Amino acid sequence: MCSQTSHSPVDYLVIGHLTQDITPSGPVLGGTTSYAALTAAAMGLRVGVLTTYPQGENLPELANVQVAVQPTARATTFENLTTPQGRMQIIHHMADALQPEMVPFAWRLTPMIHFGPVAHEIPESMLDIFPDAHLGITPQGWMRRWDVQGKISKGNWSNAARYLARASAVVLSLEDVNGNEETILRYRSETKLLVVTEANKGARLYFGEQMHHFEPPAIREVDATGAGDIFAAIFFCHFFQTGNMTAAAQLATLAAANSIARPGLKGTPQPAEVRQYLAEINETT
Repeated sequence: MCSQTSHSPVDYLVIGHLTQDITPSGPVLGGTTSYAALTAAAMGLRVGVLTTYPQGENLPELANVQVAVQPTARATTFENLTTPQGRMQIIHHMADALQPEMVPFAWRLTPMIHFGPVAHEIPESMLDIFPDAHLGITPQGWMRRWDVQGKISKGNWSNAARYLARASAVVLSLEDVNGNEETILRYRSETKLLVVTEANKGARLYFGEQMHHFEPPAIREVDATGAGDIFAAIFFCHFFQTGNMTAAAQLATLAAANSIARPGLKGTPQPAEVRQYLAEINETT
């Protein structure tokens, strides 16, 4: 069980599986939690991660954040394959699910919570632990389905209505919903604020009857892995802190676009880059 006494309060808590991603150069740390945690830390926040991960595995990439780990036999493991039909994603292993009792006491009053599932690991009961927090959700992991060979496909988001009603903001990609505009229309009617990212086309922000589009700068792509998670973390942190949704979307669009110029977790912004992006946004407003 995660220790209930060894963690100090944090400003931003991201919940979900850390993953091992199989790459041509070997396994690397991945998952929404890793990208979001490093991004929030670059914004100057005290960051916590609640996850399950194999006992004894080192996590040097997350040295600047607090990690509450429930030991599990195998990490959730993904592999991306290039096929003539496009990218195919495989899930090879699945870590144990997270449970509400795993949340350290010191983190139960965290003001900003980010649910970042990758494979259905966060139960609906986790909502009850944080009744007063700003809640950001990236629901991609609740939309994944896989067959007996582990081949992943997109499916419906079960129990979406309760999550959407509780969320302060939801960020998902057009790919997550297979480009289905009817699904987007339904989600935007059921939640306070919805952002739909569209890769190199930028992002749409929906609030009530309003829709704003944010255009990204043109950046040469090296690796787009984690760009959506970086966008979400930047957006949630800035919006929850300032209440300015358009500035948050501008900042997130700029940071996510620049992240693709570096591979993997190296794409997460540095504190100096966050300050630079903020200065650029302030010059245009």
